[in-house]
Amino acid sequence: MSTDPIRGEAARETPGGTESADRVADVLLLFARSEDPLGVSRIARDLALSKAVVHRILQSLSSRSLVQPVPGGSSYVLGPAAAGLAARAWSQLDVRSVASPVLRKLRDATRETTTLSVLVGDQRIYLDQFESPQEIKMVVEIGPRFPLHSGASSRAILAHLPQPLIDEAVRQLVALKPDTDVEAYLADLATSRERGYAVSLNERNTGAASIAAPFFDVAGNVLGSVSSSGPVFRYADLADGADERQTRLVVEAANDITDRLR
Repeated sequence: MSTDPIRGEAARETPGGTESADRVADVLLLFARSEDPLGVSRIARDLALSKAVVHRILQSLSSRSLVQPVPGGSSYVLGPAAAGLAARAWSQLDVRSVASPVLRKLRDATRETTTLSVLVGDQRIYLDQFESPQEIKMVVEIGPRFPLHSGASSRAILAHLPQPLIDEAVRQLVALKPDTDVEAYLADLATSRERGYAVSLNERNTGAASIAAPFFDVAGNVLGSVSSSGPVFRYADLADGADERQTRLVVEAANDITDRLR
C-alpha cells in the first residue's frame, strides 16, 4: 500500500491518477493566486475538495518543500522548491532579454551600474547588470538570493507584496537587527509604495547607494525591480530627496519594462 498522500488514496479515485494530478495542480495554483497564507478549510472550500484530501495533498507538497507551514499557525505558504520552479520559469521567459536594452539605456543615461532583480518566492535575485563606465563603481553578483527587507532593490519589491509577506520580512529584519524601529520602517515602505521607488544609503553595504523601482505583470503583480547604484558620494542628494533626474530615469526604466512584458 502506498504511503504517499498523492499516490495513495487520492490517486486511486480515477484510473491513472489524472484527477489526483489535477487536484494537486489546482492547490498549487490557488497558492500562486492567493495574497494570504492558506489553510485546509479555505482550500477545501475554494476547490470543493474534502478536508482529508486537502490535508494529504498539503502533507505531500510540504514534504517536497513546495509549500511550508506558517510558523505558529495552521496555514501554509509556497515553499523554497516552488521558488526554484519560479527561478526556472524566469530563465525560460527570458526576462533578461526583454529588460536588457532598458538597463543599457539607463546605465548610459546615469553612468552608474544598473541592475535587474526578480522576485523568487520570498526573496529576490539579481538577474542582470550593466556596469558603470566610471572607475569607482558598484558591481553585484548575479544569482545569489537576497532577503526582501533590506536594500532599495528588495524594498521596492516588498512595498507591493501582500501583507503576510511584509510581516514575514519585518520579522526577519527584527531577528537580524533587534533595535529596528518597525513603525518607521513600515512608514518608509508605504512612502516607497506611494512614490514608486525606494532608496538606500549605506544600508546593505557601507559606502553604497541605490535607487530602485518595481516592474509588474499584466495583472499588476510585482515581478521585480530595476536599480541604479553607485558610491554614496555620487548620490548625496538622495538624502534630501533632491535627485529628481536620477529617480525619474529609474522609474521610467521600470515602467518601460512593465510595458514590454505586457
